[in-house]
Formats: sequence, structure tokens, C-alpha cells
Amino acid sequence: MTTSSFNYYGYDRDTHSDCMSLIRTTNFRHMHILNVWFISINVFFVICSYFNIFGLNRLKMGNYAIFLGIAVAFEIAIIALRSQMEKPFAFFLVYLSILVLMSYSIVVSIGQPYLAATMYLVLVVLVALAYIDTMTKMTLMLLLYSVIFIFTSFKNKPESIAYQDLYNIIIFLSLALVLHYTFQRARMRQYVTYQNNVQIQRELEVKSSFDALTSLLNRGRFFSMAGEVLRSPHDDEYIAICLLDLDSFKQINDKLGHQMGDKAIQIAGNTITDTLGVDLSEKWSFTERAIPDKLSFAGRLGGDEFITLLRGTSGREEVVELLQKMLDSLNAVEFENLHGIHASFGVTEIGSNDRDMDDAYNRADAALYESKRSGKNQIRFYENLEKTGDTDAV
Repeated sequence: MTTSSFNYYGYDRDTHSDCMSLIRTTNFRHMHILNVWFISINVFFVICSYFNIFGLNRLKMGNYAIFLGIAVAFEIAIIALRSQMEKPFAFFLVYLSILVLMSYSIVVSIGQPYLAATMYLVLVVLVALAYIDTMTKMTLMLLLYSVIFIFTSFKNKPESIAYQDLYNIIIFLSLALVLHYTFQRARMRQYVTYQNNVQIQRELEVKSSFDALTSLLNRGRFFSMAGEVLRSPHDDEYIAICLLDLDSFKQINDKLGHQMGDKAIQIAGNTITDTLGVDLSEKWSFTERAIPDKLSFAGRLGGDEFITLLRGTSGREEVVELLQKMLDSLNAVEFENLHGIHASFGVTEIGSNDRDMDDAYNRADAALYESKRSGKNQIRFYENLEKTGDTDAV
């Protein structure tokens, strides 16, 4: 095992960094538990000092009261900064917690000069088990506090008691470091296993939700998400659904080959994604974010047919501008022997009473049919045929 591996509990630095979010969460949870225990202990000691029981007297009550105040203030800080615990500065609170606990145990030890210390021995083991950072940092911290503890012991206690403290801390510090490495190595193993499981879940989510060729949503996931949008209240926003079909796609396959046909589909998918401004850098979470964040999203229905749900626009004019930009980008494609991609668009606007995705799809399909019938490579909006007798061309 290398020195670097030992420092990160048997793993490399990159693995340790990947687990940092889990490390900070664990430290925060244990810091909260230890601080609640610390508050309880000080309350108990203040009460015992007040009544002069268990060898505690009122002369020491002020010290315990001060540490009780510190512990309460620290608990308030923990609660106030709960949402910030995954940020780098969270380790500062961990180090501060260790400082308070170690200082407290040293003060308690000094306050009982004719007794061998017990609180420090308990806390050095508790800290070693509770917190995870790196083996080097934890060893240096515990060693430093132990040296200070022994120094104060020899300065304030009889020599025989001080030597007993020295003997005890050698035993307990070595035990604490062994337990620290053993427990934190097991914790790191749990973190790595959890990270691997999360990665597998993410890969499964991507495979089950996205089309492999275009990275757009597949048909099933698109209709599921679009249906959820329509079933939710949407009176306060403008929504449109657009069907997009590549024109003369069979000719691309026949003249340029199926590989070029696949490339045309892939380019069309990328153009749709870029035009809509869809962020797929974290694809595994997109399906969870898209609906509550009111994002536009797109899917591939199969072959050369695509579908988009447009949100965040002010009305028809903005949708037309967006789709025209998409169409212009497709027409301007130059890739080897592929000179431009033509496409027909069929659009339907979603009203406040629209709840049925199948009905909305049929309207967009009717508009797409009219776009094809009227000459292709254009955008058509669906209008109520009972009122107009036709679809509306852009």
C-alpha cells in the first residue's frame, strides 16, 4: 500500500475527492450528534456543580457554563449553516468542533488534578470514530491535542497522576488511530459502493429515457413527461407542441447511404437541442428537472420524426421565431455530400383546458400533414378546423 493510499484510507486521491460530498454529509451528521451530546453533558455538569455532587463544586460551575454557552452557540451555527454543509468551508466547522471538545476535556482534566483524566480519553476515541478527513490530518490533530493534554497534565497534576495520564493517552491514542483508519476505510468502501450504484442508476435512467442516436428523449418518456405537463395547471404560461419530420429522408438514405441518413438524424437532434437551449450535461437528472423548472424538451418519435414541447415563450410570435431559427439551421447544414436538411413543422398551441396529450399530438400531426401537403420545408400551426376549415400557415 502506498503512502498516498494510506492517507486516503486505502483509496487514491481522486476516489477520495469523488466521495467528498458524502464525507461532508457524514461529518455534519456526526458533528450534530456530538454537539447535542456535548450540550447534555454540560447541562449535567452545571447541575451537579450547583448541588456539589459527584465530586463537582460550584467553583467549577462557571467553566461548565461557559462551555455550555459555546455548545449552544455552535448548535445554532450548525442549524443555520445546514444547507451549506457540502461546501469546502464545512471542514472548518469540523476542526472547530474538535478544538472545542479537546479543549473542554483538557479543562475538565485540569479541574480534577488528583484524578487521572477520563473525559479526554473518551473524546479522543469519539472524535477518531466520528470524523473522516485524511489519515495524515487526523493523526496530526489528535497528536497535537494529546501533546497539549500531557503538557497541561504535568504542569497541573502530581507527577504520579501525570505519568498515569501519559500512559493512558499512549494506549488510547494508538487505539483511536487504529480505529479511525479501520472505520473510515470501511466508510470509504461504503461511499465507493454507493457512488457505483448511483452511476449504474444514472446509466439505466439515461438508457431508458433517451434515444441513443440523438440524445433526445425517446417516445415513451417524452409522452410521459408531456402528459404530466398537460395534466398540471398551466393557465399562466404559453405552451406549444411541435412535430418535425425531415423531408425526402428516403432520398438521403438511397443516394448517400444509411450512414449519412443516421448522420442527418443526429444533426437534426443536435440542432433541436441547441436551438431550444436544452442542457443535457447531466442527462440522468434532466427528466426530474424539466417539469418543475418549466424547461422545453424534445424527443425522437422514431425514424426521422421528432417532437418538441415548448415552454418559457411569450406567445406564437416567439415560437415562430424559434422554430424558424431551427429550420434555417437545418437548411444551412453542410456535411460532406449533405447540403442542407429540409424539414416540415406542425405546431399546436396548448390551451388552459388541454389535458389530453393524444389529442394535442393529433392536432400537431394534422398541422404537419398540411405542412407536407403545402410544399414541405415550412412551419404550420393548427387552428380549429370547425372554425377555419384549414390549418394556418406561417
